Amino acid sequence: MKKLTFAFIGIFFVCSLSNVAFAAKKKAETTTNKEDIDAYDYETLVHKITRVTQPHVDGDYLVFTARNKSRSVGIAFDFENFKTVHQFTLHNVYDYNDEVSDSWFYFIMKKPKKISQVSYRLVVDGLWTTDPNNERTVFDESEGILLSQLIIPNEDPSVTETLPSGMTRFVCFEKSGQNIRVGGSFTNWDSWIYTMKEVSPGRYEIDIPLPQGTHYYAYYKGITAFIDSTNPLKGYSNDGKIVSRIEIE
Repeated sequence: MKKLTFAFIGIFFVCSLSNVAFAAKKKAETTTNKEDIDAYDYETLVHKITRVTQPHVDGDYLVFTARNKSRSVGIAFDFENFKTVHQFTLHNVYDYNDEVSDSWFYFIMKKPKKISQVSYRLVVDGLWTTDPNNERTVFDESEGILLSQLIIPNEDPSVTETLPSGMTRFVCFEKSGQNIRVGGSFTNWDSWIYTMKEVSPGRYEIDIPLPQGTHYYAYYKGITAFIDSTNPLKGYSNDGKIVSRIEIE
């Protein structure tokens, strides 16, 4: 019996050291991010939280909740290298006598771009731990600890945009089997230089290196020119026609 007791204490001590070492190595800065979210969206999301649930994706936001059994709850993410601890907000529910009938912690953040999953740890009263409301975990070999994980559905908006590589990816949706080209101010409006590739049925793409500045362009099918439906920015060509516009910073 004593051997079992000592073994349990040893395991607890090792786990505690792991949490201390993890916290010490990260030296995380504590922040909140309510100001980064549209006020209307924020209030709508808060009202939709009626109880403690598993973390989930709601539109463009990630929602995390925690039971009100601690003084404070924070969360840190792998894509931030665990350097920032975002604080949860305490939400109280009041009854007709204006007394607290229920309460929970919550945290809402914008969905990170181009990330299909996030791994994270909670910080409950200063102790790093996994999320008890999330059964999905992944083992971090570099730290030797478990991380909670949330999968972000791949909605693949497929829009014309500047890539991290510096290339600009043009995206067009048309009927499958078409010959779609792109031309603009960067080709002196010659539409026969760049032909887009059909990367999936009805979806055409091409990556073009563009310098900084404002560029105007259009897509072409035969001799017919049309604007980019994935890009809301518009402008005018030299002959006064409406074309698409993209800003390269």
